[in-house]
Amino acid sequence: MKILIHGKNLQLTGALKEYTEAKIEKATHHYKDIVKEADIHLSIEKNRKIPFQTAEVTIFANGTVIRAEEKTENLYSSIDLVSNKLCRKLRKYKERNNKAITNNSLKTKDSFLNENEESNSVVKELFKEGNEAILPEPYIKNKYFKMNPISSEEALKQLDLIDHNFYFFRNKKNNELQVIYKRNHGGYGLIQAK
Repeated sequence: MKILIHGKNLQLTGALKEYTEAKIEKATHHYKDIVKEADIHLSIEKNRKIPFQTAEVTIFANGTVIRAEEKTENLYSSIDLVSNKLCRKLRKYKERNNKAITNNSLKTKDSFLNENEESNSVVKELFKEGNEAILPEPYIKNKYFKMNPISSEEALKQLDLIDHNFYFFRNKKNNELQVIYKRNHGGYGLIQAK
């Protein structure tokens, strides 16, 4: 597994790197077959009134992004908490994935071929001749990623794994872009075009 460690407003010492790597490797030990890369960001807030020290970990596992973040007054405790959270999320992902594999094993070969043909036609439509890439303004950070169509139930599972308030996805039913989000008073919401 490839581990990348970045620091913001702090000096990355050898001891801190070793401790972080050991904790993340321990958290991902049982999931080595699915975890390919771990991107770790450690930071300290500059504001003296807010003594938070943050550990944020992003795991890339078989095309899925799993993210965990913890803030405490001590960086080492943030690392401990984020590794525990990451272990729980990986266990949850693997359990869900195993259930999905057993359910999908019932599909026939023809249904897989039809799904591949549909996704290929969508990709070809996006990359027609005459479309030009436009570079964004320097102050806007853009992220680009492959967006395979998924169901809203799968999007909800992804939302739980990435630890954000929303998840942007392409709906499998109608091939439209939609956003699923966590509501302040519990539950979830779905934003879709009219």
